[in-house]
Amino acid sequence: MSDGCLFCDIIAGTVPASIVLETENVVGFLDVRPVFKGHTLLVPRRHVVTLSDLPEPLIVPLFSSAQRVADAVTSGLGAQGTFVAMNNVVSQSVAHLHVHVVPRTKGDGLRGFFWPRTKYADGEAEQYAATLREALA
Repeated sequence: MSDGCLFCDIIAGTVPASIVLETENVVGFLDVRPVFKGHTLLVPRRHVVTLSDLPEPLIVPLFSSAQRVADAVTSGLGAQGTFVAMNNVVSQSVAHLHVHVVPRTKGDGLRGFFWPRTKYADGEAEQYAATLREALA
């Protein structure tokens, strides 16, 4: 854990989030400014800033979680596919390694690396998180 890190605070439970997945090594939660609804962030519980800093024993847990969430986004939310991405330092809005899993459908308007953002209506984020948790079960 790192003092002042938003994602460490979410992992600790001191900042609320719509949790999608919790394992021994990884926590997944909905992005509060999603590209598309269901956009999930996966973070190692251990505070790690970049991919180069990620200890080898955490590589498989993080990326197998990304694979599971990508499957849940398609099966649970009905997305046609996913966009899975990670920034290192540049465009990394929180200095804690995180993998984006973004639902995709043909004609959704996402082009290149332009990431438009949307918002959840009141209570809607928790509905999306519950749907993804169910698909992961």
